[in-house]
Amino acid sequence: MKKRLKLLFLLMNISMACMSFTLDGIEWISVPTELQKSNQWICFRKNFNVDEIPDSVPMAIAVDSKYWLWVNGKLAVFEGGLKRGPNPQDTYYDVVDISEYLKKGDNCVAVLIWYWGKDGFCHKSSGRSGLLSNIFLGNKSIVTDSTWKVCIHDAFGETGDPRPNYRLPESNVHFDARRDIGNWTDKGYDDSSWENASVAGKYPCSPWNRLHRRPFPNWKDSGILKYDSIRVENTGEGMRKVICSLPKNISVTPYMKVKSVAGCLIDIRSDNYKGGSEYNVRAEYVTKDGVQEFEMPNYVNGHKIIYTLPEGVEFVKLGYRYTGFNTEHVGRFSCDDSFYDKLWVKSLNTMNLNMRDAIQDPDRERSQWWGDAAIILHEIFYSCDVNGHAAVKKAIMNLVDWQKEDGVLYSPVPAGSWDKELPLQMLVSIGKYGFWSYYWYTADTAAVRYVMPAVKKYLSLWKLDSDGLVVHRSGGWDWADWGNEIDVTVLENAWFCLALEGAACMASVIGDKEYSDWCRSVGVKVENASVKKFWDGSSFRSPERTLLPDDRANALALLAGFADSEEQKMKIRNLLMSREKASPYMEKYVSEALFKNGFTEEALSRMKKRYGNMVNSNLTTLWEDWSIGGAGGGSINHGWAGSPLQLLSQFVAGVSPLAPGWDVILVRPSLGNLKEVECRVPVCGAYIDVKVRDDAERWSLEVDNKSGKDCVVAVPEAYADDISLKKLSSFDAKDIPECGRAGFVYFKMTGNKIRLSARK
Repeated sequence: MKKRLKLLFLLMNISMACMSFTLDGIEWISVPTELQKSNQWICFRKNFNVDEIPDSVPMAIAVDSKYWLWVNGKLAVFEGGLKRGPNPQDTYYDVVDISEYLKKGDNCVAVLIWYWGKDGFCHKSSGRSGLLSNIFLGNKSIVTDSTWKVCIHDAFGETGDPRPNYRLPESNVHFDARRDIGNWTDKGYDDSSWENASVAGKYPCSPWNRLHRRPFPNWKDSGILKYDSIRVENTGEGMRKVICSLPKNISVTPYMKVKSVAGCLIDIRSDNYKGGSEYNVRAEYVTKDGVQEFEMPNYVNGHKIIYTLPEGVEFVKLGYRYTGFNTEHVGRFSCDDSFYDKLWVKSLNTMNLNMRDAIQDPDRERSQWWGDAAIILHEIFYSCDVNGHAAVKKAIMNLVDWQKEDGVLYSPVPAGSWDKELPLQMLVSIGKYGFWSYYWYTADTAAVRYVMPAVKKYLSLWKLDSDGLVVHRSGGWDWADWGNEIDVTVLENAWFCLALEGAACMASVIGDKEYSDWCRSVGVKVENASVKKFWDGSSFRSPERTLLPDDRANALALLAGFADSEEQKMKIRNLLMSREKASPYMEKYVSEALFKNGFTEEALSRMKKRYGNMVNSNLTTLWEDWSIGGAGGGSINHGWAGSPLQLLSQFVAGVSPLAPGWDVILVRPSLGNLKEVECRVPVCGAYIDVKVRDDAERWSLEVDNKSGKDCVVAVPEAYADDISLKKLSSFDAKDIPECGRAGFVYFKMTGNKIRLSARK
């Protein structure tokens, strides 16, 4: 049954995607400009008749800033719309199938929009509230025009201090139930006293400009769920707190049903209200007389929801709606050491919170920093279905489409109140770990073709000095990592080489040999100059540096190919096992440098040491810094800390693409001091399962490849002569990336399942 439903959903989406939506000439509607203000909630209604209900009734809908949709009194969309914009001018729109909510005869569509009216680090305000919609009813359409009814919902207002920090475009929600307008979403509601909507212009028109379809599905919507536990804490002066536990740190909209006299104030917030040292969002509800319900429309995240209320208010029911990015978490990892199991799951939990309108920091900013995104995208590819891939593509397109005329790239984007370049993060983004990684996991050649002009334009801003080294580029924010003792000079040369490597590969994909060759030649020049200038015989260190060598800089130098001898690699290995200056952001690259060079035991050992506090904490997500409240504000859920999800799956379980889009899968486990590992990795809408055991008695490997893609398995040379090769054929390993010191023999699977075993 589940399979049939999934197929039906897929076919419906394909059908809707192929449909030609007509938006030209449709009118944007709003309230008169003199009545508009920021943090305004506006109700729209439209009654219409339906003779026949098609199998699919797509409704295209665009707003600034967010909307809630009811059809015949039933909630069809909880929090629709994406933060503006796809570029500095344009706006997103949704497509929703409302066929299941329609009836023959009279129908009513009701839309509540929340107009933020201010910029943020994650949103660019159009400067005008508005709604545009087209309901496709077979051979006719119901479009927004002046016949729609409109009413400003005056029950919504402003809270007092504290208000959300300046980075957020959202305001707190204040709702005074004494000013409520009743069941206005119901079909039978009398809206005769409402005004007709004001027409603000015909599409395409300023200030919303062109519309771009939302690139991924609407949020998961759990409906109202019960809290895991509820306790009451009396706080004195006639007040009490009701503290409700969530199953883990997730994004929710709290719900309550209460009995009260009029005029009682209830405060609703999460325990993460001041996450990352800044105030986030909360809600206030002022009661009317009697039994009433309220659901906080603006989502929050945390481990607990806290209702603060006066004595005399009686809770009838409490609950929450889980609302998150609509992707299935296909990937999984387990081993014989529970530490890494917990770390992988906490990485997944953190990534989940960092996926919303954009790949984001979910606390103080909700903004798409690309240093974070370049790490999180790898976590997405190792855990999520293809819906997750769309989040990565959107992030890439946002970065490119917000590029300045002079070639500068900056994040976070979308953004209305930030436009400063972080040069090193931009090199990460456009290079091997950003754009190229997206192509490697998806084989999306069209995306490469689209981004290459922006990549070329940005790289042209970087210059070399007479020694062939990078001229320092400070940008708008000269940031390399949280913490101290950072060797920026080595880092920026390594990042530049990795950016050139990614650009060269992308240029080759689209047949731009001239640019690919240029990138490679410049990369060799910078690499040679870096080795000559920075290698001091035991580590990579800038000549002016008087401090001990930097673990971040040496790890990245290793990843950039600056060290080619085993002696150099061993010396850097020793350094990485003794220096611990990297924040969780750069720790990803330190760990990867160890894993990629065959130092699995060392990588696992460092990972356990550095992540010990996070894993042993009662918190279910990972932190911005090694301590709560540390560098950068120290939020308790920061996606850049979740790199172990990727690293354990890719290097310990050993599953990685050997060709773009997983056309060939490599399975090369390296367990270090672990004895048993099981892993599932999503591949092209399916998955591959790997189970490997390496103990004192036996080495064994089981692979179940559900993807239909070719698969190459690596067998340690010591065991290759002792295994059955019935479902394997020899494979030329010349194109397989090296992995440190261990020797392997490579075979190609001839079926979709194998089990190999060798006695020691």
